[in-house]
This record gives sequence, structure tokens and C-alpha cells, in this order.
Amino acid sequence: MSHPDYRLNLATPRGVSSVVGPYGVGVSPGDKKSKNKSTRGKKKSIFETYMSKEDVSEGLKRGMLIQDGDRDIFIDGVVARNRALNGDLVAVRLLPEEQWKVIKPESGDKETEGAYEPESAEELCGSHVLQPSPKGCCDSPDVIIEAQFDDSDSEDGHGSTQNALLDGVKKLAVCVHEKGKEEAGAPATQDKSTSVAPDRRALPEKLLQRSAKVVYIVEKKHSRAAAGFLKLLADKNSELFRKYALFSPSDHRVPRIYVPLKDCPQDFVTQPQDYANTLFICRIVDWKEDSSFALGQLAKSLGQAGEIEPETEGILTEYGVDFSDFSSEVLECLPQGLPWTIPPEEFSKRRDLRKDCVFTIDPSTARDLDDALSCKPLADGSYEVGVHIADVSYFVPEGSELDKVAAERATSVYLVQKVVPMLPRLLCEELCSLNPMTDKLTFSVIWVLTPEGKILSEWFGRTIIHSCTKLSYDHAQRIIESPTRTVPETTLPPISPEHTIEEVHQAILTLHRIAQELRKQRFLDGALRLDQLKLAFTLDHKTGLPQGCHIYEYRDSNKLVEEFMLLANMAVAHKIHRAFPKQALLRRHPPPQTKMLSDLEEFCDQMGLPVDFSSAGALNKSLTKLFGDDKYSLARKEVLTNMCSRPMQMALYFCSGVLEDREQFQHYALNVPLYTHFTSPIRRFADIIVHRLLATALGYRELPDMEPSVLQKQADHCNDRRMASSRVQELSTGLFFAIMVKESGPLESEAVVLGVLSQAFDVLLLRYGVQKRVYCNALPLRSHHFQKAGKKPKLTLVWEPEDVEQEPVQQVITIFSLVEVVLQAEATALKYSAILRQPDPEGPLGPQEAACDKDREQQD
Repeated sequence: MSHPDYRLNLATPRGVSSVVGPYGVGVSPGDKKSKNKSTRGKKKSIFETYMSKEDVSEGLKRGMLIQDGDRDIFIDGVVARNRALNGDLVAVRLLPEEQWKVIKPESGDKETEGAYEPESAEELCGSHVLQPSPKGCCDSPDVIIEAQFDDSDSEDGHGSTQNALLDGVKKLAVCVHEKGKEEAGAPATQDKSTSVAPDRRALPEKLLQRSAKVVYIVEKKHSRAAAGFLKLLADKNSELFRKYALFSPSDHRVPRIYVPLKDCPQDFVTQPQDYANTLFICRIVDWKEDSSFALGQLAKSLGQAGEIEPETEGILTEYGVDFSDFSSEVLECLPQGLPWTIPPEEFSKRRDLRKDCVFTIDPSTARDLDDALSCKPLADGSYEVGVHIADVSYFVPEGSELDKVAAERATSVYLVQKVVPMLPRLLCEELCSLNPMTDKLTFSVIWVLTPEGKILSEWFGRTIIHSCTKLSYDHAQRIIESPTRTVPETTLPPISPEHTIEEVHQAILTLHRIAQELRKQRFLDGALRLDQLKLAFTLDHKTGLPQGCHIYEYRDSNKLVEEFMLLANMAVAHKIHRAFPKQALLRRHPPPQTKMLSDLEEFCDQMGLPVDFSSAGALNKSLTKLFGDDKYSLARKEVLTNMCSRPMQMALYFCSGVLEDREQFQHYALNVPLYTHFTSPIRRFADIIVHRLLATALGYRELPDMEPSVLQKQADHCNDRRMASSRVQELSTGLFFAIMVKESGPLESEAVVLGVLSQAFDVLLLRYGVQKRVYCNALPLRSHHFQKAGKKPKLTLVWEPEDVEQEPVQQVITIFSLVEVVLQAEATALKYSAILRQPDPEGPLGPQEAACDKDREQQD
């Protein structure tokens, strides 16, 4: 099977200690007999020696290493992971069939002894924030290998050994997940019903889970940097104690690290308690085969744990985000004579739209305004609608130092309190940003549309605009909600004198009506949207601390902008693919992971939920029709939406020349054959590449000499940085929420149960959109009892009565149960726990806010 960019899950059971003996690991071709002899009498190896590049290539040719697969594969623990870290590209080899895992059938209503290990999981990870996760990533078992079957190097059939490896290995990416996050939802508990069975020949194939081990790291994509804490070694009499300290990473997916004492503060050995709450950055430099711990170098002291800036710097460093100042070489690429004005020759090369009523709609705090809209009625009843995007490629010469650093950063990173920009602020916030009442260079897509959104004509080209006003989503929403009366001038930002409030008002109402038609048709055509709760904060201007938070509301004004951005992205995708069938940078969304989806389908059947998973459109229709508008129905919908997001894969950039099968170009969620990113070049490098391709297709420039494999390599990098950026944003949100619990807590919220375990259950807090685990041993219970019928788990809690004369209250916890939860800070920085309130049978269901994702292109 040749399946470019196919994503394959390889999972390990949870709760595996980082100090594990070498069980279930065979001898690889890279292990030489002489090596075994030479190590006699030495410390026993924990990990296997890596195979050489040549042995890996030979192993692929002989079929010893995995090249394809269409089902989940287990990597059983840290030994089989063999020192690979989260995100690394690795080669794996299947273990003999007698070492494959057996997925046990469900055991009915019996108590599931050992299904959950609270002590070991808690010891490994402590109490931590359960973050909203990238789809299909961090809600899965501890280790996942994502096989991105990249055929970019197979077309030429030759190249360096490294290229041959990348072709044969198919870029298997290790995704190591945070320990202790045992899945509580039935759809994702395959690891807890897995064991080794003696006779596999009598088992159906679907009950066997192929297992593998890492034999070679193709590319170390993990930064090898981690934030964490310094500790003295426990054995004061050991030789190691005199040479090393122990670095304990905050991210428990990273191993503990020996750090030379010479790297540590001078008084650390005599005053270790002074550094107990100091956050450090450490980089792994080596990891020997005979050690459970890596070797590292202490890079710097960040400051006190739990404070915003040290924690933020730690997050950025761990995920390889370049937040340094731009170099003088990069800044020299920017226009030097300020204030900058558009050169006269550009007016003759571009369509002049400065007299048109053009405006921007963005979040109120936005400074990098990528996109603007225009709409004017035509005599025949149709409308000329324009999407105008900042012409960033004009300011970023190809091959320049500015181009190189933008390509390396690949994306702006949005934190709660600030933005780490892809481009210097002079471009992001001034020269490129479509600020009002200033002439700006743009790249436009202009359509003639019917009132129903049917496209009558389409035009692409470079333009010059003069935005008449900068609207926020709130401003646009106010206009949409006032269709028959003009919004008072005092409630809107300034509008240039060439245009009137009435003109802007009518343009937005028309765009809204057309957007509604476009949206309705998109979902009729089979699109899917999985909206999940997203948290937004209000910050104290002086301290920077969170004052409050709320669920971000996705309204009609957001949908208006989203529809026209999607329309522009699809139009440009078709345009550049027609012009360059082998060199177009496109974006695809693979279908959900089959195993996880089938588990979820079985779970829904057992829960009596008629959900159709046959296509994106069928799933969207089911989620829309399944639940009513009452508060309990909305809460249940949030849970099911969360569950449906877990099997979803990440959307990916790719070069059209590396995929032979056009079916793989498909975007699952949007249900369209071709898609790309064109509308955000200030914050995404992929969009700059697309702008250059579009300019070439329109004859503005010559096609750069770029092989599909080179473009695919840049696409891969954009994918990596986008995924890292998403994770950093989630961690930033988690950081601020944990600080808010500490500063403003305890916090109370209604919650809906996501999943049930034998001694704990997971909840989604409806007021905050945060997921958290509630442990039975933290509650004043007389007893608790777990049962499971098929995939329907049930946990019965018997509360200790507050008064000895009262009868104990019994509470049944199942998936979709509504409960009251209190979040309270712990003594350790940024740690907080969830405690269940004792139920009040007569208590009303609290308010629930409708919530959508802030990102206007969440699903693309």
C-alpha cells in the first residue's frame, strides 16, 4: 500500500514507568556479536543500539521494517520507544506475532480490577491541567506513531542515503503523550482492555494489535529542551552525586536528565532548597543505552515557577518557538525610508480599488489585519464581492534573509498575553496590515455573486485598497442585529469621509445574507464543523494577571468572515492547481482514524445515540439533529462533539506533485476536493508561498525553480510548526487558567461527564471549557462501585453523610451525567484539583453558554 501522508497510530499502555527493563525486545540487525562480547561485565543495556542508516535501508528492502499499514500499532513502553521523543521521525520494526497485543472483548458487568492505576499514574504525573488537545493527538494513548507516508523522494528514485530512508521509512513520527492521562471515555480505552494472550492463532484478526519497536531515529524533531526543576541525587555516597544533579522536566514525556554540577548555581549543592521553586531550561545532549536518564546541559534559569513570563518562556523553548529579536540582517530587508509610500509604478501594475467601500472585520485587539472585504450592488441585482489580502510577498523577497527567517518560523504564535510574530512588527502591524484610511498593497479575489451566493464570474489580481474603517466582530454583529435601522455613529469606529455609515451598514448586511446562503450550501454539500468550548481571558493591564475568563462566542459576524475566507481559499486552490498540477501547495484533511472511529461508533450504538459516521456530512447532520436546545441536550452535545474530535486527524499542507491519488487531496471536514491557505500571509508562511504561486499563475512573475520534493519539505516544516504553535497556545491557556484558579479560586462550575473509570471520572466544565479528572479517593465517600456493560461504564458513589443520623446519599456517574465541580489550587505551582460537590437532587441545572471556536478557520 502506498499512501502518502497516511497517519498510523502506534500506542502503548499508560502508567508505564520510565525505568523499565528490556522486555519483549528482539535483537536488531544493527546489534553485532562483537558488541555483545565487548559489553560483558559492563552495565546492562536498557535500550537497543540503533540500526545504521544502511541497515535500515536494507531492512526496508527486505520487508523487516514497517512501510505501510492501515490499522493501529502498539509501541509497548519506553524501552520499545528506544529514546525517541515526541514528534521524532523514526523507523520501526514489527515484533514477532507472538509478542503482539491481544485486545480483550468487553467483560460485561464485572468489576474491572486493575483497569485504572491512580497511585502509579499520580506518582508519574502529579495532578495537572487536562488541556484541550490538538485533534487526534493528546487524547490518545502514551505513544503514537504517525506514519506520514511521504513519497516526495520516490519520484527521482535516487539520492542520498538519508533521502532513501525518508522514502522507505515513510516518515514515522513518534508522538509521546503525557503520562497519567488515562482515557476515561469508552471510545478511547483500547489500552485498558489489552493483554498478552498465549494462543493467537485462534483469535479473530480484529482482536490482534500489531506491535513494534523503534530501531532508528530518522530526524530528531523534538527540541530536546525542557523546562523543569533541579534536585540533588538521592544517594549522597554515589560517584554520580559528586558530579551530577538531577533535572526533573515538567513535561513527564521527557526523561529525567543528569546535569553536570558545574552547570548549576554555585550554591546549589549546599542550598538546594533555595532553588526548589526555580524553573530552569535544560537541553538533552546524549542518552546512553545503559541509562534510564539522559545527559544534559543546563541552559538558563527562567525564574520562579508559577509566574507568567518564566512559564511562558519555558513553553516556547520546549516547543522550539523562535522568540528572539530579528537580526540586523533581517531588518535590513525592510524598507528603510519611513514613512513608506507605495511606489508610483505599482499603480500602473495593479487594479485601483481605493474608491471602493472596503473594510476589515477582526477581533478588537488585532493588530495584524490580513484581510478586508468589499461588496457593492450591480444593476442586474447581483453583487461584486471582494476578498482583499495583504500582499506580504511584495515585502518579502524570495531568498532574502527575511524570507529565510519567515520560512523557519513558519507561523506566528498566539499566546494569551502576546504574539510571537513570524515577521518583524514593522510589516505585521504597519506596512502589510490593512489599517484604515491608508493606501495598501493587496492580492484580491473578486466575484460577481447572485444573492444566493452562486458565482457568476471570478477575478484574481494584485490591487491597491484604501480601507474605510476597522470594524471588530462586535461592531459587525451589532450591524447584523440591526437590519432595519442604522447603528449610531458613536458606537462605531471612525469611517473615512468618502463613505457613509449607511454604505458600510448595507454592505455588511448583504455579505451576511450571502454568507448564510454559502454556509447553508456548504453543509448541504457535506461539510462538518466540530465546535468545542474555547476560553478567553480578560487581563489586568498593570499586572498582566487574569482578572476573569469566559467562553468565546462564535457569532454571525465570525461566520460572515469565515465563509468568504473559505471561498477565497478554495478559489485560489483551484487556480494554482490548474496552473501547476505538480507544484501547487495545497491543504488536505485525511479522514478520521479508522480504529478510533469504529470504537466511537460502537459506543454510540450502545448508548442509544443514532450517529451516522459514514461521512463528514452525515456526522454533521447527526450532531445537528440529535440534540435539542434545552440545557441538558446542549451539555450532552458538548461531550459527543469532544468525543468525535478525538479520531480526527490534523489537516496538512502538501505539494500536489508528491501525491498520485487525487482522492488524497480531499479535505474531509470541508468535504471539498481542493483547498489551500491564501488569506493569512502575515501570520502563515504557507500563504506567502501560495501568493507567489498565484502571482506566477497570473503572469506577474516567473515560476521559481522548485522541485516538488523541495516544496514538500517546506510543507512538512509548516505542518510541524503549526502543530507546535497549536500546542503552545493550549499550554498558554492552561497556564493562565491555572493562575486564575490560584488567584480567584475556588471556582465552581457545572460539568458534564466525559468518561468513567473504576476509581475516577473525567468532566468537561461548561463554564470554562476545561477538562479535568475527579478522583474518588479525594471525596468523602463511604464506598464506590464500578460496573461496565459493554462500552457503557457506571460508577456508583455512596457519600458519607454529613450528619450521623442521615442516610448516605447514593450518586450514579455515567457518561453525560451533569454534576457540580469545584476547582481549587494545590500547594504546587500551577496545580489544581477538581472536587465533586455532593449532589442536591432538587438543584436546578445552571446556565450554559453557547460556545464556538475563536479561530475563523478552525476546521480548515
